[in-house]
Amino acid sequence: MSSSIESDHPYHHGNLRQALLEAAFELLATRPATQLSLREVARAAGVSHAAPYHYFADRDSLLKAVGAECMRRFLQAQQTAVARRRAPVERLIALGLAYVRFAHEQPNAFALVFDAQLCPPGAPNADSAPLIAANEALLRDCVAALQQADDVPDVDGDALGAALWGTVHGLAQLVMAGHLPMDAVEPALRALLGLRAPRHG
Repeated sequence: MSSSIESDHPYHHGNLRQALLEAAFELLATRPATQLSLREVARAAGVSHAAPYHYFADRDSLLKAVGAECMRRFLQAQQTAVARRRAPVERLIALGLAYVRFAHEQPNAFALVFDAQLCPPGAPNADSAPLIAANEALLRDCVAALQQADDVPDVDGDALGAALWGTVHGLAQLVMAGHLPMDAVEPALRALLGLRAPRHG
């Protein structure tokens, strides 16, 4: 009887699922998620076409898992960028740059992260929910640190976070569409975060 996993890829201890997700992520570098199939992912991972069915009931369940993997990498890129900076403004700039850079370098993965059919806003699946919460907390913490710095307007933190998120997401969309070069993002963020409320008196 033949094995469902090819002999030259001896995955053990449950890491076949992760290998399949990594193969799918690599495929997203050259095609959108709409063109992914279980068979193609299996071939890219070097396993038989039946192997993915041990973990994914169908294509939709695969794409949900791949979306969570994309979200994990997206979050990790932002966390790593922020951890390398200390000043509040620099941390926010690093966060925004990492956000836009991921969209620029991995547009299909970025699109999958925000696919409302696979991960409805306000009702994320079990894999994506903690990652989304962690990303929201990262932005919230960076905004709170900025507000504690000197000369920062006393505004609602959630409102400021939403404004910054909307700005950065818009920049990401413009860069992905080719309307704005990547090297224009940092100056734009610095201009935005350099603004201060007018002084009175």
